[in-house]
Amino acid sequence: MLIKHPPTIQFARSQSPIISLTQCPHHLKSLGGRVAVVGAGSRAAMFIRGIVARPSSSVVGICEPNSIRAAYYNNLLTSLGAPTVPVYKPEDFKKMLTEQKVELIVVTCIDALHDQYIVPALEAGVKVLTEKPMTTDADKCRKILETVQRTGRHLTVTFNYRYNPVHELVKRTIAEGKIGKVLSVHFEWVLDTVHGADYFRRWHRSKGNSGGLMVHKSGHHFDLVNWWIDSEPETVAGMGKTAFYGSEAGKNHGWAKDYIRARGSEAAKADPFAMHMENDDSLKALYVDAEGEDGYHRDQNVFSSEVAIEDDMSLLVRYKNGATMTYHLTAYSPWEGYRVMFNGSHGRLELEVVESTHRAPSGAEAMSGLIHGTAALPNAGHVKVTLQNLWEQAKDLPIEYIHGGHGGGDARMLNVLFGPLPGEEPERGDASKQGANERDGAMALAVGLLANESFKSEKFLHIDSLNWPL
Repeated sequence: MLIKHPPTIQFARSQSPIISLTQCPHHLKSLGGRVAVVGAGSRAAMFIRGIVARPSSSVVGICEPNSIRAAYYNNLLTSLGAPTVPVYKPEDFKKMLTEQKVELIVVTCIDALHDQYIVPALEAGVKVLTEKPMTTDADKCRKILETVQRTGRHLTVTFNYRYNPVHELVKRTIAEGKIGKVLSVHFEWVLDTVHGADYFRRWHRSKGNSGGLMVHKSGHHFDLVNWWIDSEPETVAGMGKTAFYGSEAGKNHGWAKDYIRARGSEAAKADPFAMHMENDDSLKALYVDAEGEDGYHRDQNVFSSEVAIEDDMSLLVRYKNGATMTYHLTAYSPWEGYRVMFNGSHGRLELEVVESTHRAPSGAEAMSGLIHGTAALPNAGHVKVTLQNLWEQAKDLPIEYIHGGHGGGDARMLNVLFGPLPGEEPERGDASKQGANERDGAMALAVGLLANESFKSEKFLHIDSLNWPL
């Protein structure tokens, strides 16, 4: 079956509940009200549009060190018919909470800085919605969890892939016992040489900023498995390497070109991996126009010697319910998508999603929405969920899939978190029960952190060794 943008294929909804590992009443209530956005990068746009579209919520402040990027979002607010809002520097964050009577913060800044806003917001009695990952190291996670315990206030982590209808179908099929007890999982995710390469040209290529792809990207996947099989990780071992990007690998494979950044470089014009931000209005406004203020270059060479994260990673994970998972992430594939296989005591469930069969070089497309999943990737492939019980033929399950917006997950997540749009029905089915809190955020983070450590130590590592207050 070929999925084209934007048709939707419907399946009959089951009445079986889908419950978060640690669901609490906090996740059954819509957020919103007076909202401040922390961080004015690309991801903030989805939240700002979603907040403004709902009469019960409004953006009342932006916390961002770069005034040009902050102005971009004030211009967006104006274009949406909303008033412009005050802009606060990070050092004035607490002042913003008080002056603007903030009820909720949405954290979309650099991953390593999340805790600097989550902790004081919880202490001030302000609700917190944070982009994944919740944070990037064990100490920062411990600080967040201790704050939750001390204040009695929870936070929400935006694992938007939970809200994808295809992932919901997988969860429901397992929860209904269609394959019996899950005994093992195999999970492969491949990022193409546009999306995958993008992590190696921006701030994510420093593990100090992002935690590497095991934390920043794979945290999505680890949360899905925790949620799908209704368990938590126990033991992690892994191997990872920078096999394709970076200076040494780039030279070895014949891809490396000699330049620092694409803008103004003749060498970059012949590099299919180079990003030419002038081709995309949003990227130009957010980054090219803003770089004079903070020196941040969004278009760095992916084959630079400064690349310090892995691009090829394999893991083995054991869960508390006895299941095991083999996992692999590749960040340099010609196509993009993922395959997940669940082996159960009564059968097997397979998920295959080809988000894009192939890509043109970065400079040939407008990039912003394509990279961040808010727009549909070109060259859409197929989506398939296959159930096969022991002694029976395999059958493909009817699915609902939207090409773009993280498989329809973004729109459904906004409906649950901020309430429905005018004229839109509220989510009362499975999606309304899928919110992730700080424990879910910590359990996804734990796998990535121990994977990074195992890459160095070559040992099996245990979640309990983190000594988190859970």
